[in-house]
Amino acid sequence: MALNIKPLADRVLIEPAAAETKTASGIIIPDNAKEKPQKGTVVAAGKGTKDDPITVKVGDTVLYGKYAGTELKLEGTDYLIMRESDILAII
Repeated sequence: MALNIKPLADRVLIEPAAAETKTASGIIIPDNAKEKPQKGTVVAAGKGTKDDPITVKVGDTVLYGKYAGTELKLEGTDYLIMRESDILAII
């Protein structure tokens, strides 16, 4: 599915990973106790700035800060758009 959105400059569009529903020991986590995921997949990326080109590419799985980015909903799917500097690591 192709999105009709192209981030500008050093912005990146990320699809957050699903929140965990169970703990490692098998305990089911209720909806009100689930934490916001801090991991996601890059869906689209801008070209970067003249002095600082983009280092992430589409398909990379990344870690980002807990409060990073702006949430938006496109075609029924939740996404985050943030600056590349808000991304902490590529995993």
